[in-house]
Amino acid sequence: MAEQTKRRPQYVFQVVGVETVAPHMVRVLFGGPDFDAFASEAAERTNTDPYVKMMFAKPELGLTPPYDLDALREHLAPEDMPAQRTYTIRRIDREARTIAIDFVAHGDTGIAGPWAERATVGAEVVISSPGGIYAPSPDVDEHLFFGDESALPAIASSIESLPGDARGRAFIEVASADDEIEIDAPEGVELFWLHRDGAACGSAMVAAIEALEPPTGCVDVFAHGERSAMKRLRPLVHNEWGIPRSRMSYSAYWAAGRAHDAFQAEKRTAVGRIFDAEPDEPATWRA
Repeated sequence: MAEQTKRRPQYVFQVVGVETVAPHMVRVLFGGPDFDAFASEAAERTNTDPYVKMMFAKPELGLTPPYDLDALREHLAPEDMPAQRTYTIRRIDREARTIAIDFVAHGDTGIAGPWAERATVGAEVVISSPGGIYAPSPDVDEHLFFGDESALPAIASSIESLPGDARGRAFIEVASADDEIEIDAPEGVELFWLHRDGAACGSAMVAAIEALEPPTGCVDVFAHGERSAMKRLRPLVHNEWGIPRSRMSYSAYWAAGRAHDAFQAEKRTAVGRIFDAEPDEPATWRA
């Protein structure tokens, strides 16, 4: 059964399947005895981008999940602690008793992507309870989504949660046309696939958003991706378009040229901060 920690409950899952969604995206299906407890907790949430912390331990250390992180810190070097990465739950299938998580596959770079590409049935992984607070507002005239592959699972999940009469636009940057995926979008939600074709990540998305006319009416925004692209677009979306932070789920999920730990450490520094301090207006970005 799941073990409670000072942070979030941990659930131990086993890999039950691996699927290729696109040339650069792998879907791993997880199941096991902890499914019911996890699904029950997820059902209590109303957000459409449920995300979890996944923990990857070095196999040679022989650590047994779930992990008592405080106890491990007492005798493990920092580099030997289970690595934690954040991923969106793409789908919870209560009939099949599985959860699906999509991973961007980019060769041997990083930890989670290579793990997903090589995952075998029966492999164990620790997954935290789901977090997140974003849900598309029912009281807006239009939903605007934009991001790169890192945000694609969350964007797709949020779009598929919309009611049939919803209206919106999604601008999704991927490497090429081969990396487009199926999204079950309402008829009134337009999907615009942006292809980098070898250009810098975020460049196609930035160009597309900067070319838009300012949206009219009441709009909510769900936008996540590479840090420099998100920082460049924030003044346009927030200041020039006048979208309040209370109507935005907006953040950087990663930064080009930065390892995960360095990216996390920079979040509260000037280089990593996306918004200027506005303490009286809540934001809905992912921690």
